[in-house]
Amino acid sequence: MAVLETNQGSVPSVENPGVGASADAGPLIVGIGGTVRSGSSTERAVRAVLAASASAGARTLLLGADELQLPLYSPGESLRTPAARQLIEAVALADGLVIGTPAYHGGVSGLVKNALDYLEDLREDARPYLHGRAVGCVVTARGAQAASTLAGLRSVVHALRGWPTPLGVTINTESVTLASDDSDGDPHITAQLATVGRQVVEFARMSTPVG
Repeated sequence: MAVLETNQGSVPSVENPGVGASADAGPLIVGIGGTVRSGSSTERAVRAVLAASASAGARTLLLGADELQLPLYSPGESLRTPAARQLIEAVALADGLVIGTPAYHGGVSGLVKNALDYLEDLREDARPYLHGRAVGCVVTARGAQAASTLAGLRSVVHALRGWPTPLGVTINTESVTLASDDSDGDPHITAQLATVGRQVVEFARMSTPVG
């Protein structure tokens, strides 16, 4: 797996590994999401957003199915697995994020919510939680019930002090199939995912301190 080098360590990069973290590098956009099944529709949707972010000049990192299968978060536990440390360190370095979740019973999946719970470890960070960072939100569902999950995900982002991008995307997987190459047969959804990717980069550049 390729490695994205930063001035605070190294984390595995998936989407755009060829750019180092030099002063003039693009913003780092971290994608979080998927299901326990690698290559799920949710993970492919997050990849599509990250691809648009990369096209807009960002460095990108995907933490998908394999990286998010973490022990259940325990506030009183100080020991962290390598995967948990990778998640926490990547988010601490991120200039913006993309979060994707399937709609499970009207809410965010346990896999994704558990990963977000680990961000409590950033409470004492210079930028606590998701403070001041743009977050693109994407929800997939087998049916048309994803709107409530998108609203819930946005609420979680707000609670973590992040800024959901103006556009959030819901995808009904009964009528839209995301292909393995991150394309899909619905030009409207394709355009929406690309817009979210660009918005995250745009707002990340606006909020990143200069010098």
